[in-house]
Amino acid sequence: MPLQEVIVCASVPPSQGGSGAITIHDIQTGSSLASFKQTNASTHCMDVINTRARQGGLLLAAQPDKSILNVYNFQKDQIALKIVLPERMSCLAVDREGLYCAGGTAAGRIYFWEIASGILYNSWEAHYRQVSVLRFTPDGSALLSGSEDSAVSVWSVSRLLQDEVQTEIPEAYANLSDHTLPITDITCGFGPFPSCRALTASVDHSVKLWDLSSKSLLTSFTFPHAISCVAWDVTERMFFAASSEGSIHQVNLFKSRIDKTGGRVIEAVGGAGVSDIIRIGDEDPKEARKRLISVGEPITTLTISLTSSLLLAGTETGLVNIYDVPSHQLLRSISSHAGTRITHLVTLLKPPDLVGHVQLSLRAGGEGDLGIPVRPIVPFQRLRETKVRDAHEVSMMLPAQPKATPESLTLYSPEELLQDYGLFVQPAGDQEAAPAEALQSRVSELEDEVRRLREHLGRAKGVNDVMWETMVQKLLAQGTAKGDGDEVDADANGRTRKKGKTRS
Repeated sequence: MPLQEVIVCASVPPSQGGSGAITIHDIQTGSSLASFKQTNASTHCMDVINTRARQGGLLLAAQPDKSILNVYNFQKDQIALKIVLPERMSCLAVDREGLYCAGGTAAGRIYFWEIASGILYNSWEAHYRQVSVLRFTPDGSALLSGSEDSAVSVWSVSRLLQDEVQTEIPEAYANLSDHTLPITDITCGFGPFPSCRALTASVDHSVKLWDLSSKSLLTSFTFPHAISCVAWDVTERMFFAASSEGSIHQVNLFKSRIDKTGGRVIEAVGGAGVSDIIRIGDEDPKEARKRLISVGEPITTLTISLTSSLLLAGTETGLVNIYDVPSHQLLRSISSHAGTRITHLVTLLKPPDLVGHVQLSLRAGGEGDLGIPVRPIVPFQRLRETKVRDAHEVSMMLPAQPKATPESLTLYSPEELLQDYGLFVQPAGDQEAAPAEALQSRVSELEDEVRRLREHLGRAKGVNDVMWETMVQKLLAQGTAKGDGDEVDADANGRTRKKGKTRS
């Protein structure tokens, strides 16, 4: 199956009366590949579990008007499961491996579930105002929460799973409290926690860069307008910050300068801590225009493609604009969601089990052609139950294995082990392992051939010596017969030498 990148887009109607959808588009053509109806996932209220490990992926969308979580799988365009939640969720996040799900509420509480078992491991009062965004670190070891109380908290997942903290409020790994207005977006850089960095955006016109290992603020970037969403390049060379006024700013995290020797040096931007504030827009207007993309409509979500070559922006009017990152040129616009509001954008490789595009050639390990099984998911617990957590029953799907025969269950015999070892260490040109008798016969043939070649070489040398002596004797006889008085002599090596007449 060729690799193909697709866009997962969530849209909602401008009013609560209609119904939104989750649509999958081809990133190259913009055509619709699949659509999942009957969902109204607000901003930060949807997440995707990609197809991996021979298990089909899932789409999770929390509904804003009721305490319901709609679950879809890629193999069916209808709701696969409706989960009743303890409260209405204001945001939702799933880790990259699809193991845990976290949800935040308008009251500032965070719920933490295991997806395969549905166990509610923890729920606690994390903020005193609405939780606006949740993000897992790339390795799933930490959970970052942003709230309308302007605070960002970092929670260790291992700490949330401990039984000792089930009856008390867990202690945060770090509290990042330098913003002054509600948090609008959070994005995490790559690397294992806590070595990774994080970007936080706020209504206070700023984006801040944090070092999670030292729990410190590295740099603050201020903008002319409030920032609604951010997208970070995979190499962490730059990030894009969008505002509701319709502008996208490109912020480079590295710059070049000329050193004392005249050479060009690349160095990081900022990093001096709280006092380091970089104001976007105060630089040269010509340079600022090069790093500004004017969309002309309020921007609700941003994402960067897997190749880091395309920037995707969702707008308030239902457009998905695709820009070329190096040139900022608008390549295409997807307008099939006109009249709605884009709330979620993400790019991923096209799932092999996508409805209408299922590849039956993908085997599950058994006989015949089988599809990919759907990842197990059960309804989430609404209350913490110690007995269920102690039992911890997790549904697992093991790939089918070929039928075992008595011969396949026996252990290796020494002869088979040596034969397989010989096949493993043989030269690349040999296709089959040769038995010992055949190898000995081959050695004898090679020795006989070497003996014959030596005999032919000796005879060839003898013929050459005879020819040489004959030529030398012939030349000596010709020199003696000459009457000009010249003498022909031969040196010790057989070469002829002419002697001139001797004068008296």
